Parts: sequence; structure tokens; C-alpha cells
Amino acid sequence: MMLTIKAPAKINWFLHVLGLRDDGFHEIQSLMQKIALYDVLTFTPSKDLILETDASIPPEQNLVYKAAVLLRDTYGVGKGACVRLDKNIPVGAGLGGGSSDAAAALAGLSELWSLDITREELCGIAGQLGSDAPFFLCGPLSFAQGRGERLTPCMARKPAHLLLVKPPFPVSTAWVYKEFRNSKLKIQGHLPELTNKSGKVDNIEFLISSVERAGFRDAAEIISNDLESVTVRSFPVIAEIKKKLVREGAVFSLMSGSGSTVFGVFNSPEEAEDASRSFKGFWTAAVSTIID
Repeated sequence: MMLTIKAPAKINWFLHVLGLRDDGFHEIQSLMQKIALYDVLTFTPSKDLILETDASIPPEQNLVYKAAVLLRDTYGVGKGACVRLDKNIPVGAGLGGGSSDAAAALAGLSELWSLDITREELCGIAGQLGSDAPFFLCGPLSFAQGRGERLTPCMARKPAHLLLVKPPFPVSTAWVYKEFRNSKLKIQGHLPELTNKSGKVDNIEFLISSVERAGFRDAAEIISNDLESVTVRSFPVIAEIKKKLVREGAVFSLMSGSGSTVFGVFNSPEEAEDASRSFKGFWTAAVSTIID
């Protein structure tokens, strides 16, 4: 039996950091959506756990391998597997590649090993591997709270056309949050509370409809990334990419996650592809958001 699973990247339509939690993580609010950029994982039976990848880090440090070990040990699986990971999502890009790979590994191995696991149980395991890993086991668009593991599914009605631009360096998520904690800069986002006292989402439908219109003007106070000012302070090229995307025709541009990728929203796939020619020396990808 051979099983192949595609692990999509994601963008953050906004990212608001509310504060530091007692467990050392940050309380956030974010709207995340999967995009049509994929790593590919191939699973085959094996006596041992084997990870085949061209990634530069040792296999034992890869989240795919860690996911396999965690799933095996949690459920006492006496089998192994050979997992081939083909990377297309850049590392240290704010696109969630590692977390998506971990989620795909959990989904693929639970099927390969014929484990009777609920989606909730699988999400609980995923949360031990990465704050946004549970998102990749859910639908294409979710409002995330907590440290990213509390998810409210949202309806995505039409795709957005994006150009992703990544400068030739990664950014560490842990480093960005540390800098954010230590920063004297005021938070640049102006995100109103999207939940009421009971935790129910109030304004998320307004946000989604504004995002889908690709105009963003009605949601200008919501569409923001609190980590952006911290990352830009050390890597000013990110701000330059944002401005250039708008000059090239994007109706909006924003850093995704902790960076270093910036995405611009265009009116058509063709416009996004045309704009990519202006970013020589950078990694680029013209993609659309996933809606189902």
C-alpha cells in the first residue's frame, strides 16, 4: 500500500497578539486560510520509521518524524513506515510548512496504520507539535484563538489570487515572538475584539466578506499583523516588498505569520503572475487560496 498526501501552505489574513500566556505561548487571534502551494508526503509500510527528505536538518529533528514517533508511542503502534517528504514550501517563511507537514504525517500514518482516531484526538496530538498544526487538519479557512489551536471554521466563498514573495533568508518564529515581547514598539494593529465575553465570534463574517471582495478598505482596521513591525525593524526589505507589491498592482499586501514571506492580493491570477517578474532574486509563487 502506498499513500500520498498533499500538505498545503497557509497565509494569515490578520494576526493579533493579545499577550503572553502562563504556559509561555502567546494568546492570539488570527484568520488563517490554506493556499494552493503544497509539500507532498508519500507513505509506504516499513518495519522501522524512516524519513526520506532533502531537507538540511537531520530527520530526527523534522516535525514529520516527530509526528510519526508521537503517534506511534501514543497508540502503541508496533509498525513502522517510510515517509518521503518532497518540499515546495520554503522554510522560515511564515507559511506554516512544518506544521502542515506534521498534520499530513498524522493523517497519513493514522490511515496507513488503520488507527481508529477521531479528528478531535488527532488535533490534540497535532497541537503538541505546533500551535497552528491543528488548523491543517480542519477546513480551508478558520478563525484561530488561544495559541492557535482553538478554531472556528469559516465559509470561504471565492478564491483570492496571491503573489507570494520571500526574501532570501528565513525568519525564526521563536525569535520574532521573543523580539515582540522585548520590543518597546507600540502594536501597530488596530484589531477590534472579534469575540464577545462568551467567546463567540462577533465580527468574523464582516471580515471574511471584506477579504473576499479583495478591496479591504472596509476592513482596514482589522487587516493587520502585529508581528510585522518587529520583523521589519530587523529586516526592512519586508516593508520594501510590501510597497513594491502595491506598485505592481496588488490591492493589498501583508506579511504572513512571523515572516519572511509577504503576500499581495491581485484581481486575477494573470496579474499576480505578471507582477512576479519584478521580483528577480526573490522566491515567488503566484497561487490562489483554497475554498473547499
